[in-house]
Amino acid sequence: MLNFNIRQYKEKDCVSISNLFYETVHSVNAKDYMQAQLFAWAKNRSQLLSKNDAFLNQFTLVAEIGEDIIGFGSIDESNCLDMLYVGKDFLRQGVATALCNQLEKGRRVVKTYASITAKPFFEKRGYTVVRENQVKRLGLILTNYEMQKSTL
Repeated sequence: MLNFNIRQYKEKDCVSISNLFYETVHSVNAKDYMQAQLFAWAKNRSQLLSKNDAFLNQFTLVAEIGEDIIGFGSIDESNCLDMLYVGKDFLRQGVATALCNQLEKGRRVVKTYASITAKPFFEKRGYTVVRENQVKRLGLILTNYEMQKSTL
C-alpha cells in the first residue's frame, strides 16, 4: 500500500493541483474521450488557477507524498463532490478512496458528476446513476453522469 498523507488544501497548492488536473485529464481520461474533448475539458495547465477561492471555500483536501501532491478532491456546501483527481502514476493505490472517505464523512447524501472514466469507481463506492448528462464545452459534447450516494 502506498504511504501518503492527506491534508487540508492551502493556497500555495493551486499551481500543483492545476498541473495535476491537466495531466490526469489528458492521460487517464484519454481512453474514454477524444483528444478534442480532452482539450475542451482541460485546455491548459493553468486552467484551475482561477478556482483558488472556490477551493478555499469548499472542503478541499490534497494527498501528498513528501512535498508532491498526488491527488486532490473537493466537496461544496451542497454536498456535491466537485472534483476528484489522482495523478496517473498513483491510480488504484487507495488515494481516491482515502480522499472520498474523508470528503464524504458525516454527510447524509453526496452527489457528483462523474466522467465515463470515473463512473466505475463511484459505482463501487455505492453511488447510483441519477442521469446521463451531455455537457457542451467549447462546442463539443462530453458525457458525464450525475450520481448520488446515501452515506449514513
